[in-house]
Amino acid sequence: MTATPVGALLLCRAEPETVRPVAHLLQERMLLMPAGDGWSVLVPEGKPWRTDAHGSGPAAGGGAEPVDRVVGGWATALAVGSTWPVLALWWDGDRSGYTLASGFRRPVGYIWLADGTPAAEDEAMRTFAARLGLDPVQDVQELEALTRADPDADADARLRGLIVVLTRAGVALPQGLSPGEPADRLRSVAGVHSGAEHIEWAGWRDAVRVELDAVESSGLGPWMLGPRARAVATAQVAAGLPLTLWGARRRSGGWVAAGLVLLVQGVLGLAYNRFRSTRTSGPGR
Repeated sequence: MTATPVGALLLCRAEPETVRPVAHLLQERMLLMPAGDGWSVLVPEGKPWRTDAHGSGPAAGGGAEPVDRVVGGWATALAVGSTWPVLALWWDGDRSGYTLASGFRRPVGYIWLADGTPAAEDEAMRTFAARLGLDPVQDVQELEALTRADPDADADARLRGLIVVLTRAGVALPQGLSPGEPADRLRSVAGVHSGAEHIEWAGWRDAVRVELDAVESSGLGPWMLGPRARAVATAQVAAGLPLTLWGARRRSGGWVAAGLVLLVQGVLGLAYNRFRSTRTSGPGR
């Protein structure tokens, strides 16, 4: 018997240079590459989830979670620390689905059983379309078709149909990155892509440095200065600490990552304000 294919992709509605600093904060090894006009894709290099839908494989021990929870947590962590939405696509042999995270709003998702049977509320598709700014007529009609019975479409075909709709929003997945493929194959395909770069955790000091460099090079620095920016940064710290502790109590790596992203960005905002104010009010000024 062959192993049940389990895999996931994270689609971010931002260019790789924008995604890079936030992705570092997940503390996971990933490959980052362009995925169309204004989109990027993150391909996990590891497999921190159960090896099959029932958790019977080697990774099931030690509190491993199903793939949908793991990547859903990652999507949430990326989204709360940014201004762009993140779409997690996942599959485990028994089911396939997606989770869309956008800021602090409640994530929306949809699930299909292996044979393509819909297993979620139809309203989720309309919310999905609205949050991504898709066409309310043509795109919504095609998305709603994915929620109706179709004996010729299995779960992976449903995800591919979802990606077809997203192509009109600029998505263009690199060749070989397709729903239903095992994580090892996705990693291999991504690894030889000319535009791929490795995302690897190198400690908090480097993470903050990368964030500061990203702010300086992006031209966003002025937007992170002043009373309003300091208030936002303080709110991020205030929200990040309890969220991190809550995630730790629930042993949820995704929510811990979300809390840490908020903490780091809040501390970064306060530090950037202090750094800039010190420079502008230094000796001789």
